[in-house]
Amino acid sequence: KAKSIFDLASSLSGGNQQKVVFAKLLTSELDVIILDEPTKGVDVGAKSSIYEMISDLAAQGYGIIMVSSEMPEIIGMCDRVAVMREGRITAFLNRPSISQEAILQHAMADEAPLNNRA
Repeated sequence: KAKSIFDLASSLSGGNQQKVVFAKLLTSELDVIILDEPTKGVDVGAKSSIYEMISDLAAQGYGIIMVSSEMPEIIGMCDRVAVMREGRITAFLNRPSISQEAILQHAMADEAPLNNRA
């Protein structure tokens, strides 16, 4: 909620700053967007707006790679999850088998990591 178009993005709330970042992304010719903790530090209302933007981008054909430490965010937003432990992928989960239990099982299990494969 800027007072004028000349206000700096740094004067905006965290959620609105995130929206500015999304707007900048869309001015480039991109096929894949990597989002690292896209809703960290923003309020619930801003999170909802950001989730809606991410869903709209995916519906438009963009590939979205989201890195998040928030389990509800991963479960609610992702079609496919790569679970990691100690910097290595231990499992790939596809919807509808993405759950908190499945993610934690693969994140905490003493199992050999998968080879790097997509």
